[in-house]
Amino acid sequence: MALLPLLLVVMVAEPPPGLGFSLPLQRPAECGRSRYFDVSRLACGPCGLNQAPSAGGSSCECQPGFRMVSNNGGSSVVCEKCPENMSGVTQDGWSCIKCPKGLTSEGKCKCLINEVLVERSVDGVLLNEALCIRCNGSEPSFSASDVLGNRCVRCEQTFINVSKSCDCSSPNILTGGLCFSATESLPPKAIATVRFGQIGVTLTSAWFLKNLQASASACWLHSNLTACQALGNMCVMNMNSLSSSSTDACGLFQYIYANTARLGIVHSIAYWRHNLPWLYYGDQPGLASQVLETNHFPTVFSFKGKNKDIKLRFIAASYDAAGNFLQWQSLEGGILQLCPDTQTKLNAAYVFGTTYEQSCKISVSKILLDFPNPIFYDLFLEYNGDNGQQYLWAVPVLNLDLQYREMYVNQGSNMNNWLLTRRFFLVDALSGKENDMGKLPRVIRVASKISINVRLVSHTQRGNIYPPLITIAYTDVLVQNPDTESVMVSFSVNYEMNQSEAQIQTDITLGVLGGLAVLWSLLKTAGWKRRTGSSVIDLQTVLKFLLFYAGDLANVFFIITVGTGIYWLVFFKAQQFVSVFLPLPSQEKPFVTYIACAFSLKALQFLQLLVSQLTIDIFFIDWERPKGKVLKAVEGKGAVKSAAAPVSIWRTYFIANEWNEIQTVRKINPVFQVLAVLFFLEVVGFSNLALMDSSSSLTRSSDSYIAPWSRILRFGVSAALWLAIAFLQIIFFAVFYERFVEDKLNQFVDLCCVSNISVFILSHSCFGYYIHGRSVHGHADTNMEEMNMNLKREAENLCSQRGLLPNTDGQTFQISISRKMRLQYDRIHETLTRRRGPARFLDSSANTFEQSTRAYNAMNKFLSSFIDHVHKEMDYIVKDKLLLERILGMEFMEPIEKSIFYNDEGHSFDDVLYYGNETTLLIFDILFFSIVDLASQSFVLAAILTYLQQEIFRFIRNTVGQKNLTSKTLVDERFLI
Repeated sequence: MALLPLLLVVMVAEPPPGLGFSLPLQRPAECGRSRYFDVSRLACGPCGLNQAPSAGGSSCECQPGFRMVSNNGGSSVVCEKCPENMSGVTQDGWSCIKCPKGLTSEGKCKCLINEVLVERSVDGVLLNEALCIRCNGSEPSFSASDVLGNRCVRCEQTFINVSKSCDCSSPNILTGGLCFSATESLPPKAIATVRFGQIGVTLTSAWFLKNLQASASACWLHSNLTACQALGNMCVMNMNSLSSSSTDACGLFQYIYANTARLGIVHSIAYWRHNLPWLYYGDQPGLASQVLETNHFPTVFSFKGKNKDIKLRFIAASYDAAGNFLQWQSLEGGILQLCPDTQTKLNAAYVFGTTYEQSCKISVSKILLDFPNPIFYDLFLEYNGDNGQQYLWAVPVLNLDLQYREMYVNQGSNMNNWLLTRRFFLVDALSGKENDMGKLPRVIRVASKISINVRLVSHTQRGNIYPPLITIAYTDVLVQNPDTESVMVSFSVNYEMNQSEAQIQTDITLGVLGGLAVLWSLLKTAGWKRRTGSSVIDLQTVLKFLLFYAGDLANVFFIITVGTGIYWLVFFKAQQFVSVFLPLPSQEKPFVTYIACAFSLKALQFLQLLVSQLTIDIFFIDWERPKGKVLKAVEGKGAVKSAAAPVSIWRTYFIANEWNEIQTVRKINPVFQVLAVLFFLEVVGFSNLALMDSSSSLTRSSDSYIAPWSRILRFGVSAALWLAIAFLQIIFFAVFYERFVEDKLNQFVDLCCVSNISVFILSHSCFGYYIHGRSVHGHADTNMEEMNMNLKREAENLCSQRGLLPNTDGQTFQISISRKMRLQYDRIHETLTRRRGPARFLDSSANTFEQSTRAYNAMNKFLSSFIDHVHKEMDYIVKDKLLLERILGMEFMEPIEKSIFYNDEGHSFDDVLYYGNETTLLIFDILFFSIVDLASQSFVLAAILTYLQQEIFRFIRNTVGQKNLTSKTLVDERFLI
């Protein structure tokens, strides 16, 4: 017990400083020829005298000519030299013995072929001299030594059949451990080479050299089933080479196939010869399309309902390289998937309608460890017949590395030129070996890309499919350093249907709507020409038409893409019996192109809209008149004079600020829009509807397989949410918020009337908008008491109505002014802006501020007198627009002599604000969001960037719009807040 404290102290003592818990790394291969690898220390240790490391390297053994006296493992071995007359060592290494026929390199006794080494008597007594007993190869024994030379066994049957003994002497032919008579008609002499075309290596395969000729001869002469399967496997390892001038594995297979037609076929399949494996479908042109499209698979698939069938029951017959049948194997469990994953995710590959993709990088060392010998598969799809009997449907294979005949080279991807095969393998680490000594193969061949393609029968409404096709691409790897080399592998299951009809319908729709867009753009251009007061078709007119057409064509593309996305979303996710499959990623390219075109054209329209709103002409007409007179000092004379009392400018500043605030008001809340869309996509789970699977659930289990995204569904889901949420927002603001809480535009019109300020806007040369804000009380520059009294009188209908015309309420108008009116406006406006022009145009005799003030007063007087019908030569009339004029958005009457004021019964002046262009802004936001999402596959990033672009353009619209407002109305920018 006294030692216990000391032991505890030793156990808890800290390691020496600087050492910690590290140790040097040593590998068994680094121990050399005189040391072994000590598994207890994980380090190399020295072997004793007359010792060498064992074959495994983890212990020592006696050198040749020495026997073991004791052996406790590792280096605990004691050796003793054998006497000169007994220089051999027994097979177990413990005794010395005399060897009459010499020694092996290990110092053991050796015997001749067909002789068995005997070192002990029947009762186990060690003999002084080893015996080499010859096996009796004559009848009736027919025995020969086994591979290890330990005992006599019956020799191979071909020896007995040919020579009636176990000797295959000349002129008989010995090949691959089989004996054939020289008088028999043997197949041509085999070429045991394998070509790895990707890396340009051709080598003589040890496996082929040993077994090819023997398998071909046994298959040809004796119809040996295993030999025929082995021959077929070697043809598959040689990539189904079809060179008619060669006697490689496939050449010998074709030779036997062509000369055994008398044996008949299997299961009424013309390409499956009796006794032979089924390797090819035939090489007739057009055969592939017949195999893949003539007959549909006799099972109905459905996504929903009590008869739901969403499993593809693939089953494979597996063989080893020697031709032995191994077992029937279901593909569930990941037999064909080289990448590791959970069982649930691996099995998801065979859920009908779920697009499956898996890829990873695997080291060559792991491949060699997991696949030391190739396994060959014949794939079938299982189904139940009407009588309940289970049947198998053969699945054809398209080997992309197939060595075609010259007639097939460079024929493209046309299905009629495909050459279909049957058997395949995942990894071949056997044919690339140049010797049988167990060393690494020089080259391995790996199935780096496996794809199962399921095609829907055209116009089916009951879930019928054509036979699936498995497409395989192999990669040749030159093995140099397995630990550092790796191979990229992938496995996928794709579902496709003929999209040509849908593409034709899309093209027709695009053509029809595109033609209508041309007509609509021509009408817009005609209306624009009327509003600019010009009738000459010039370059500007052509450019304007192109801009109109860009916006309308963007709407066409948007309608088509949204319709397409929602169509696939509804019809694919909601179908019971399968009638449609989603387009493949390669088939989505036209759709993505349409979205890109829509975004580009809509961006052009949006920028044109932004520029037009930032360059409008606007002026605030102040109807307030002076109240009385005031005394005013005369500058430079020291005298005073009577003058009209000045009118307050604060009302104009106030209206200008309100106008500035409503410039970027929209019918929806953009921030809420983005957040709501993102919430429904990522939190509620609507994004899961964009997965390429048949499930319409909004949630997915964390351990379940997540199918790849469909770009069409992503656009369809996001666009549908954008439109739905925007529509609900518009309904909410129009029905509830603007009616019971706040209507900014109508409030602005009311504010103009209360402030006794009218707004005159020209969006075109001869077209614009007018807000009649003339107070019915004659003045607005008053105190609080009088203001309240005026509002009370107005509420009790004790005063006239606010409308421009007597006894009307119409305050907002679309105006089409005459050319004479526009010229007069420009003449006065020129003096408004001259103070910002070059110095040589300024009146040096007058103060710039006074000049601007006079110009402002002149414009205010001119426009107020114009509204009051003072200028008979520039008079106007008020009328209602025709229904067709409202629909087309243009005016039929040209204002030649008199301007025309059109009642709009609303606030059409919002056309020069964000508010009146919500459709354009909303579509631009949707397309921007979609473009970012399609590029990044991230709804979160798309939402963030969409919000940022909204804020950036809103800032530009506010900032530049404010400067334009200052420039056109002479409102000092310092008073705009």
